[in-house]
Amino acid sequence: MSEEHSASATPIASPASPSPASSPPPGSDEARRIADADAGRAPWRLWGPYLAERAWGTVREDYSAGGDAWGFFPHDHARSRAYRWNEDGLLGICDEGQRLCFALALWNGADPILKERAFGLAGPEGNHGEDAKDYWFYLDNLPSHAYQRALYKYPQRAFPYARLVEEGRTRGYGDPEFELIDTGIFDDDRYFDVTVEYAKGSPTDLLVRITVANRGPEDAAVDVLPTLWYRNNWSWGERGYRPSLTALETHDGSAQVLAEHETLGRYHLTCEGAPELLFTENETNAERLFGSPNATPYVKDAFHRCVVDGEAEAVNPAGEGTRAAARYRLSVPAGGERVVRLRLSAEVSGADAFGAGFDALFAARVAEADAFYAPLAAPEASDDERRVQRQALAGLLWSKQFYHYDVRAWLAGDPAQPPPPAERWNGRNHGWMHLNNHDVISMPDTWEYPWYAAWDLAFHAVALALVDPGFAKDQLVLLLREWYMHPNGQLPAYEWNLADVNPPVHAWAAMRVYQIERRATGTGDVKFLERVFHKLLINFTWWVNRKDAEGKNVFQGGFLGLDNIGVFNRSEALPGGARLDQSDGTSWMAMFCLNMLAIALELARQDDAYEDVATKFLEHFFDIAHAMNDHPAVRGDDESDDLWCNDDGFYYDLLHLPGGGSTYLKVRSMVGLLPLLAVETIDAELLGMLPGFRTRLEWFLRNRGDLVGDAASVTAAGEHDRRLFAVVSAPRLRALLARMLDEGEFLSPYGIRSVSRRHAEHPFRLVVDGRTVGEVGYEPAESRSGLFGGNSNWRGPVWFPPNFLLIEALQKFDWYYGDTFTVEHPVGSGRMLTLWEVSVELSRRLISIFVRHDGRRAVFGATERFQHDPHWRDLVPFHEYFHGDDGSGLGASHQTGWTALVAKLIQQSGVPAVK
Repeated sequence: MSEEHSASATPIASPASPSPASSPPPGSDEARRIADADAGRAPWRLWGPYLAERAWGTVREDYSAGGDAWGFFPHDHARSRAYRWNEDGLLGICDEGQRLCFALALWNGADPILKERAFGLAGPEGNHGEDAKDYWFYLDNLPSHAYQRALYKYPQRAFPYARLVEEGRTRGYGDPEFELIDTGIFDDDRYFDVTVEYAKGSPTDLLVRITVANRGPEDAAVDVLPTLWYRNNWSWGERGYRPSLTALETHDGSAQVLAEHETLGRYHLTCEGAPELLFTENETNAERLFGSPNATPYVKDAFHRCVVDGEAEAVNPAGEGTRAAARYRLSVPAGGERVVRLRLSAEVSGADAFGAGFDALFAARVAEADAFYAPLAAPEASDDERRVQRQALAGLLWSKQFYHYDVRAWLAGDPAQPPPPAERWNGRNHGWMHLNNHDVISMPDTWEYPWYAAWDLAFHAVALALVDPGFAKDQLVLLLREWYMHPNGQLPAYEWNLADVNPPVHAWAAMRVYQIERRATGTGDVKFLERVFHKLLINFTWWVNRKDAEGKNVFQGGFLGLDNIGVFNRSEALPGGARLDQSDGTSWMAMFCLNMLAIALELARQDDAYEDVATKFLEHFFDIAHAMNDHPAVRGDDESDDLWCNDDGFYYDLLHLPGGGSTYLKVRSMVGLLPLLAVETIDAELLGMLPGFRTRLEWFLRNRGDLVGDAASVTAAGEHDRRLFAVVSAPRLRALLARMLDEGEFLSPYGIRSVSRRHAEHPFRLVVDGRTVGEVGYEPAESRSGLFGGNSNWRGPVWFPPNFLLIEALQKFDWYYGDTFTVEHPVGSGRMLTLWEVSVELSRRLISIFVRHDGRRAVFGATERFQHDPHWRDLVPFHEYFHGDDGSGLGASHQTGWTALVAKLIQQSGVPAVK
């Protein structure tokens, strides 16, 4: 593996040279668009895929007394009820403030409702929580969104809504999920492939091409309704302005809608072929939902009622409103296709909309996308690896969503609406009334998780930095702004509980984004690093003050993103005053210290004032490392806070009992591997540049050797005279890797499992007073409990975030130890590899989840249609997590999101393992 393709940061002192082979060409058309957008010269990001696939069932739309988000706004309401906070639609787009939206609607003549949004089960309906059932795939996207492409699989038979809900309700945690394909609805290929493409002629000129392909054996009819509408900002009593959509008279064989908005301006939607135009208002059908009179005769579900129920009077004959659709009634021959073309533009309309330049522009944008992505993969990467990488990045860019949430206004309710229950003032998120979000944010999943999560966003930023470092930096800064970060310094976790605690990986992500951009361009954005660093000082202080209960540098923290990995719910207080010292919480804080140290030293290159704060993080790191590796004999008391178990050669959580004493929770899980992440190397060159820091380090090593003893070799110079700062010493590193690289424990063919396979036969049971109060076994697939909604599982599957961090950690250790440190990989194989080589092997295992091997992709599991059908086999889903034994995809199916990290692995792992 060449240095340019390293996943990890180079040593802190090593300035990285530009690497043209691992970044888009700086002179490419797309690179110029990104540069223009970043500099404010042209608003190329004004329009994008910012429309969520689901807005129903979200916390923001929930005004119930008890916080029943799924029940308060169910799927059945979505077609008839105006959203308060944000919109949704099928493979749609909107402007960055979500004033005007565009998406697809379909009807096959058999469905009970118009297909306006992807369907899935609500959290309480699925046997593993919320679960998208439709099939759609994000195939291409550019950071400027000058070209976008996505595909939806639309059945020709009636969609089995009721059957999917019933199957989900009757199945248990131990049963597999019942998927749409299991219903037989795709048998005989009776479905349409509906491909939606967007191309920009300019920032305000959007060309739309919809291709409907009939995969079935017979001709089939389908109604295609491209829909344009305004988000409802007028019904809540804040202000009265209502924008307008109006049909225009035309004589050129097209249909036109004029869209007028006070801040967005005038746009024309020009529809080729003069389809029938339908108009209504984006207003709730209160009569249908609540039995009360409607404010207008034309309501949100008018298109459904007109098309599906045949109610022509449901739409406005005057040709005006705030929702408009162009109805194309297509007959698609067997094996054939039909194309619908539209143009939404502030510049072009009428006869000029569909000239020869229309298709030529699409061809040009596709070629530009090809040129942009070609250099991203390593030269040796296969065509299939390049396909996987491009689809991963496409999904990541499609997952940018407009997000609106003003907690104070949400709690108070709206002047024009009935007051919400008073209980909400003491309910969900009541302590976050400063939070007011109105931004485009990278979401974990556009349907299952259409809301940001703090630690997810950090991983998104690292993957985004490959293609759009400007946006990646903006995302990291955004979450630290005062309308996100709590005044006490906590970062908002996610809308279900803003006060929950996610792992502190923001500093790591900021440094990695900085390094990735510097490697690609030759210049690091020091101002960005400073902005992030100063706000993270506040966040670090919050962690120290709130999550170190005894002031001993051993941290608690709660669930920390690992949902059900513990014996019990770690977000809840333990009974009787018991306390849990968490290996992962303490490891994250040690890593946080070293990340902040790395940033401070980087900033100290240009401003020696940062040397002082660097020493603060250095000393705090040693305090934490000492606490994790402490021994009661050294400290002179009988009760150990040591998280390292010498007998097992592993780190465990430590449970302090109410009556005194403590016991290890001997679950061999990712919790015990995370201490590996607290590692950093520093070059002698940098120490020579920073005399103040060097002097303080030398004093500390001379005078506080008691704190340094069990940490890794700080005092001895390693390869190229580097120094190593790590929680895990060399002997303990060997012991941990003997577990981690054992195929009978953590090492899966597809990465590192979250829980050791040993627990399949030897589950851990916590017994108190003769009674089992908790148990953890090896569960390689979906969760067998409802903890945290039941839709994720950290008791065996492979997850990308910790795997990616472990790969980086191994590379950092190798920067220090070099070829002198080898381990057996896999254990029992007799193959001795350096840690760098092990990191490459782990990368390849993760990549192999998606890449075809012997004609099969592990991610598809046993679904034969996905494996072999030419219309399915190259449509790669990027799941939330993966089966610990066979690599099949589990959980959310569009988690690009953090699973887009595979794009970074493909960039760096397609070349030989040579540093």
